[in-house]
Amino acid sequence: MLKKMPVVLTLFVMLGSIPAGCKRWAKPSPPAKPAGKTARTRPTATTGPATGTLPAAAKLSMLSPAATDAIDDEHLKKAQKLINGGIASLLAGRDADGGWSLGPGNAQKPAATALALKTIVQHPGFDSKSPAIDKGFKVLLGYRQSNGGFYDPKQGYRTYTTCTAVMALAAAKDPKFNSAIRGAEKYLRGIQIKVGDELPDGRKVKAGDAEVGAVGYSKDRDGNLSVLSFWMDAMHDADVAADDPAMKNALQFLRMLQNDSEENPRAIEGPDDGSFYYSLNTSKAGPGPGGKGLRGYGSMTYAGFKSLLYAGVGKNDSRVKAAFGWIRRYWRLDSNPNMPLKQSQEGLYYYYHVFAKALRAYGEAEITDTKGKKHNWRHELIDALAERVAPDGSWVNEASRWQETSKVLVTCYAVLALQEALEK
Repeated sequence: MLKKMPVVLTLFVMLGSIPAGCKRWAKPSPPAKPAGKTARTRPTATTGPATGTLPAAAKLSMLSPAATDAIDDEHLKKAQKLINGGIASLLAGRDADGGWSLGPGNAQKPAATALALKTIVQHPGFDSKSPAIDKGFKVLLGYRQSNGGFYDPKQGYRTYTTCTAVMALAAAKDPKFNSAIRGAEKYLRGIQIKVGDELPDGRKVKAGDAEVGAVGYSKDRDGNLSVLSFWMDAMHDADVAADDPAMKNALQFLRMLQNDSEENPRAIEGPDDGSFYYSLNTSKAGPGPGGKGLRGYGSMTYAGFKSLLYAGVGKNDSRVKAAFGWIRRYWRLDSNPNMPLKQSQEGLYYYYHVFAKALRAYGEAEITDTKGKKHNWRHELIDALAERVAPDGSWVNEASRWQETSKVLVTCYAVLALQEALEK
């Protein structure tokens, strides 16, 4: 449960500035009872000087507004407090140079810095001129390569880190970053597997091959849906059109990763249920029932679902309908859906992040599960994150897989999910 510890007040003291009237945070109210109609929300961000001139403490006295009337006042206030607490934690956890890392030794520093910058700059109290943000972007730009990518050559994950950089730079809404965004976009287009490319195993890609449209951690790595999902996020945030040839090529790879016999030309040996899995031959959830096929699971199914929508595939398309049918059947926020029980907490916060992005893209305020129960996905997400927040405003997953014991990574996932929930 959300603790009473005054995270933002603590940061104010650390920074030597406590705005007048600042009070301790109140314990959040219990979840609201279902109602026939949600209350219309109003923007609550305060106004004042340009955010670049305000001290960080004053910036965190501002509250993120809601652009949707699908969230009631109680959940809006809860989300605002969680967002501010998470950002306070991120600001307190910066590296000495103003960037962020996922662990000792500057682990995944460019990606961590990019995700933290995107998270913070989307708050109404910050912009690219804010001292902490400006310093962070200088760190991030230090990883810009001559080919347009953003990465540390010694650490790998070149596609993933470039994608997160584009997401951060685009979120800043600062024209000075346009050239860097376009250069990174060009790099990302070049990473995508096309007909004629040579695969890591030496084969030449032919038309109709399953690998066409795939994206891996680098050009010499096999494609997977997790990286493709970030790639689609980056292209979407860079305002690449849904009907762009690169986005359409991505659809070719996506259909190879869906348990959908109507669309996937590969044989479906396991459950034909519309779910998505990690790569052509791998599911991180293991095999399907009876050891057959590849088991689809929540984080990858929402990633695939979102990616279809970002590429302009409509709600009535059979691929979207199949994935949405799986989402309705496996609705839950206490675990990563359909992961084996012993692995059910693995990738939980990645799941929350892509859950929010996907359902916002889908555009429905309520989702009715296969049992007929209606779910306000925004309210349920906010409640789930409120139950898991630490006293210092951060989040950490006890399940260590996919680096989710990193406070920086998981707090970014959580706050980014909450920010998506407040959007229309």
